[in-house]
Amino acid sequence: MTAYVVRRVFYMLITLTLVSVVGFAIIQLPPGDFLDTHLRQLGITGAQLSEEELQDIRAYYGLDSPGYMQYFVWVGNMLRGDLGESYSYRIPVGELVGERLPLTVLVSLLTIVVTFLLAVPIGIYSATHQYSLGDYTATVFGFVGLATPNFMLALLLMWISLSWFGFPITGLFSSEYLDQPWSVAKFLDMMLHLPVAILVVATGGTAGLIRVMRGSLLDELQKQYVITARSKGLEEASLLFKYPVRIALNPIISGIGGVFPELVSGTVITAIVLNLPTVGPLLFNALTQEDMQLAASIVMVLSVLTILGVFVSDMLLLWLDPRIRFGSEKATA
Repeated sequence: MTAYVVRRVFYMLITLTLVSVVGFAIIQLPPGDFLDTHLRQLGITGAQLSEEELQDIRAYYGLDSPGYMQYFVWVGNMLRGDLGESYSYRIPVGELVGERLPLTVLVSLLTIVVTFLLAVPIGIYSATHQYSLGDYTATVFGFVGLATPNFMLALLLMWISLSWFGFPITGLFSSEYLDQPWSVAKFLDMMLHLPVAILVVATGGTAGLIRVMRGSLLDELQKQYVITARSKGLEEASLLFKYPVRIALNPIISGIGGVFPELVSGTVITAIVLNLPTVGPLLFNALTQEDMQLAASIVMVLSVLTILGVFVSDMLLLWLDPRIRFGSEKATA
């Protein structure tokens, strides 16, 4: 088991190295750089910079160096804990990401918890009551949830909230708490705004997991070991939760690694619509502004979260399914 964990950590380091190279290269693919984008914006206002000022700015940000040199400088600074300075915001990247990452983690973790608490029981009920009214209801909800874009649901809830209750639901804080330091009142205000964001973001994931759980459990319930256990008189509840449900959870647990970055990067439009102070809109702005330092650093943070999530899901699978555990022990032997 120890050898398996050590090998996985080694693979994680290799993956992160490759992701850093590919991510940096893709961000550099669009023609021009941040300064070119900045000059276009200045041209709209009529302002201009001299050639000497342009050279000074390029030298200050290292934009006059070749792409591979910029990569090595970025990686070297990152290994020392310095994520660089954002070109567009003119403040350290670590400070920018640090402001939004805790709220992003909070929203994402709560969304994951709500998604699993809803999807797994509904999926189990739907599979064990196949073709019942509850199964059909869960199926309809699943298809509607998968077909409805999150941002459209967000717009609908915003319209209902303003039209019927006169209460804006955008953001995680009311306007009077936006720039205030943390307090009990600000925390309670955030708790009032969180349910809407979690409901909107969790809808699609919950609908999808219900379908996955239902299909996996139906497949397990038709296998020979379940039929044999029933013929020997084993209680239905004991049989269901001891083996079929645990095995049916495998595809859901194995997908945990991709859930968190998907919530961050896959719901950017929803976060923009709801004005959520999360990392997603920050990444979108960095890419549109060609802010390489900020965009590359956020991509690396998401990559680390993805790799850690995959590692956690693999450890959960080893604990959940003895067949995987025994297979890994044979492989390490």
